[in-house]
Amino acid sequence: KEHHIIIDINSSKKNTSLCCHNIITPSKRRTTTTIMLSACASSITRASARTLSQHRLQASAAVSSHFAATTSKRTVTSKVGDRTAEHAWNKSCYSGMDYTISEDATVFEMVEKLAAYDVGCLVTKDEKGNLSGVVSERDYVTKVALLGDSSEDIPVKKISTKAANLVMARPYDTVDACMDKMLSRDIRHLPLIDDMGQVVGIISIKDLIKECLDEKEHTLNQLASFAVGEGGHFVM
Repeated sequence: KEHHIIIDINSSKKNTSLCCHNIITPSKRRTTTTIMLSACASSITRASARTLSQHRLQASAAVSSHFAATTSKRTVTSKVGDRTAEHAWNKSCYSGMDYTISEDATVFEMVEKLAAYDVGCLVTKDEKGNLSGVVSERDYVTKVALLGDSSEDIPVKKISTKAANLVMARPYDTVDACMDKMLSRDIRHLPLIDDMGQVVGIISIKDLIKECLDEKEHTLNQLASFAVGEGGHFVM
């Protein structure tokens, strides 16, 4: 008898089977027989497994390549990096108090105000209300207390740092820029002036440190959210 054999290969992730069907003979006898060719099936199974493995490797390589190409162009951004001296001022303890003192007031009055508000520096003003300088607890210690002078007899303008020698900042200056100014001059306070030269606030090194810590915390929270699949902000 002449038999025409059709081999069907059913491949999936779990198994590969081989079926052979006798379908038509010259004598019109229709006989269907399913036989398992173990040796042949085993060989084809191994070939199919290799093919599937190659497909998986190629797919994995393609995904990895795509991911690397896209993520290399992405950087996590943070709005905190745009924070300015104004942000620090709004959170500063100085923003809720009268941080000025007349330059004609006594050093004793200055010390009383520093102690009452628990701050370390005040902005001094002249008789017209204009910025004339700053005075700090350091000025009192080095220029009054160490010399044994009486704080009740010395005017603030005698120990203050005059406006001409002041390092100042604008409200729109970045936190980093303000920090650089403080570190370069070894000072702990910066008066804030507007474009007209009028004093609008004062910030301390502590205020800037708080902003830096807030920036780090914000960045860490952003990265943590991105790591757990909650999304992130990217620049392509």
